[in-house]
Amino acid sequence: MEELEEGPAEEVAIENARRKAQSVAASGHEGVVLGVDTVVSLEGRIYGKPAGADDARRTLRALSNRRHVVTSGLCLIREGDERVASTTTAVEFRALGDELIEWYVGLGEWRGRAGGYAIQGRGAALVAAIEGDYTGVVGLPVAALIELMPDLLTGT
Repeated sequence: MEELEEGPAEEVAIENARRKAQSVAASGHEGVVLGVDTVVSLEGRIYGKPAGADDARRTLRALSNRRHVVTSGLCLIREGDERVASTTTAVEFRALGDELIEWYVGLGEWRGRAGGYAIQGRGAALVAAIEGDYTGVVGLPVAALIELMPDLLTGT
């Protein structure tokens, strides 16, 4: 399954979440299927998962001392019914000097992470502020999931 990498962030996140969920549902999985995708964007450019350490460095330099947007898309499939949602959170990075970028890239935590960082890990040291849903930045916006599946809490 190839992920969409270009277009408006919300559309990209929702479409990638849909593709993930549909892929699992099409494999014969019974029950509830949830697909989730998170993208980082700055001035209309999407920063996906860095291809390597040099790409992670470039991404972190681009985000340094700037406010970017993290968009998470969800697609829930249950009994043939497909529902989607998305969240958007603004994240402001501190000014990242070369030493801090090298420290973070050396950790390897950027691997497999949209925008090259994990806010729930040591990547929190890169962040000055957020505005919005922290769980959306982590990669599973809990409030949006509950909106799609309210019985998740009650079990009914």
